[in-house]
Amino acid sequence: MKALLPVYCRPLGYVILVVSLFLPFILVMMGQVTDANLLFYKECTKLLMMVGALMILFALSKNESHETELIRNRATRNAIFLTVLFIFGGMLYRVATGDIVHVDTSSFLTFLIINVLCLEFGMKKAVVDKLFKK
Repeated sequence: MKALLPVYCRPLGYVILVVSLFLPFILVMMGQVTDANLLFYKECTKLLMMVGALMILFALSKNESHETELIRNRATRNAIFLTVLFIFGGMLYRVATGDIVHVDTSSFLTFLIINVLCLEFGMKKAVVDKLFKK
């Protein structure tokens, strides 16, 4: 999978993720979140997280090479597998506890975050492998 965005989108994606993590807490402390608009802020936060994760995944790295593309592909493959396991485990838990009220609605966000984690692990592993092969 080739990168689509410029290099600066990678750190910008992390900034967006951090902002989307702390923004709801700041809004609650300022009294902006009420029962009437809670769903709106929840969905906006999830959308911001998705945008940040996609920016990280599709941004060029500083030393982009064919190996980086392979790492990105492997990260996506591993993320799909881990996300299916995570969602299936959640389904089994809800069936075991008889919970019919709660439904998982953030599967794509879960996939993106796991994909970013797999990508970062693969990139750091490749750097360490290069250091020890010299």
